Amino acid sequence: MSTIKLACWNVNGVRSISKKGFFDWLEAEKPDIVGLQETKIDGSQLTAELSAPRGYVSYWSHAERKGYSGVVIYAREKPLSVKEGLGIGRFDVEGRVLTADFGDFTLMNIYYPNGKASPERLQYKMDFYESFLKQVNKLKKAGKRLIICGDFNTAHKEIDLARPKDNQAVSGFLPQERDWMDRFVDSGYIDTFRAFNGQAHNYTWWHLVTRARERNVGWRIDYFFASDNLKEQLIDAGIQTQVQGSDHCPVTLRLRL
Repeated sequence: MSTIKLACWNVNGVRSISKKGFFDWLEAEKPDIVGLQETKIDGSQLTAELSAPRGYVSYWSHAERKGYSGVVIYAREKPLSVKEGLGIGRFDVEGRVLTADFGDFTLMNIYYPNGKASPERLQYKMDFYESFLKQVNKLKKAGKRLIICGDFNTAHKEIDLARPKDNQAVSGFLPQERDWMDRFVDSGYIDTFRAFNGQAHNYTWWHLVTRARERNVGWRIDYFFASDNLKEQLIDAGIQTQVQGSDHCPVTLRLRL
């Protein structure tokens, strides 16, 4: 039986984070698999260093719009297969989803939409949530063991943000977003961090302009979820608040397989 270490991080620009210690972090942490979100890069801008850091292969999904969205999976061992998108054009043009089958489990690395910009974007986010849930439930029903990581752009419970009362009407903590998170969990998915840590003041995103990170006025919106058929394999999950370079910090998960 072996132990596998995974990490997940919204880097707010992979070229930016590469100049702020990303490769040093990768070398120090040595995760087996890393999912990054909001890479903000297209294929023509990839360098050898970004495509193949020492010891890793990479798989990318880019948005059609330049400098926007995007996800990547870095892995020490090649997955059996990798699929881009949800198979729905209006979502897939934004480069938000990568699904990698590693045999013992399937990893979905996802950058979920932000609903703050307009009512239309909020509806887009909710439609994305529903389409994702249908797909992930179909995979689980087929017997897949699933790990879902990414920036969900929603804090699930009041404990998951510093100022819940002030944000009741803000996308990211709206009733319909939180209700969807409830339905997701009730469908058989474990919030791995909360499986090990029930404490408040654990956040993964802080507003940059207001220097909220210094005061730890944040939101926990970056997650590792595992399907309930992986429950016995979970070892621990964490949040690396000390790691700088983005307005988000990395989150981690260890499994015994």
